[in-house]
Amino acid sequence: MEKKSFFERLTGSTTVNNHNISLGSEGRKETPQLPQQDEEGQLTIDMWQTPTEIIIQTIVGGVKPEDVEVNISHEMVTIRGKRAKSHTISSMDYFYQELFWGTFSRTILLPQEVDVDESEAIMKHGLLILKLPKLDKTKIQKLRVKND
Repeated sequence: MEKKSFFERLTGSTTVNNHNISLGSEGRKETPQLPQQDEEGQLTIDMWQTPTEIIIQTIVGGVKPEDVEVNISHEMVTIRGKRAKSHTISSMDYFYQELFWGTFSRTILLPQEVDVDESEAIMKHGLLILKLPKLDKTKIQKLRVKND
């Protein structure tokens, strides 16, 4: 748990994903300000390693696999997509409006180089899983010399 700033302790507000949430006079949480329609949302991720892979997971519920773009280089991954509303509702008819709709992306710098050709992306129940095999820099490949 991160230490609260002086301002957060003084006002009772809390920072969540770079958005301030303040408690109303009755102690109820007020809705955070979400990105505007033309702004791009940022995905939250989990990233960890095994001895042979770097694994990245993110929730992309409500998005079809063909609407998610994953770009991988040896040292970086970028995930992009768009979550579209299925119908239009007047803002006056909402009781809560906390879900993010629109384009989203996330660029992640990798702690180690990965094998781009052997990487894979799997989507299961709205969870996007990227499996990125680590490059073994100590591996030595012997090349056969051809007679020309």
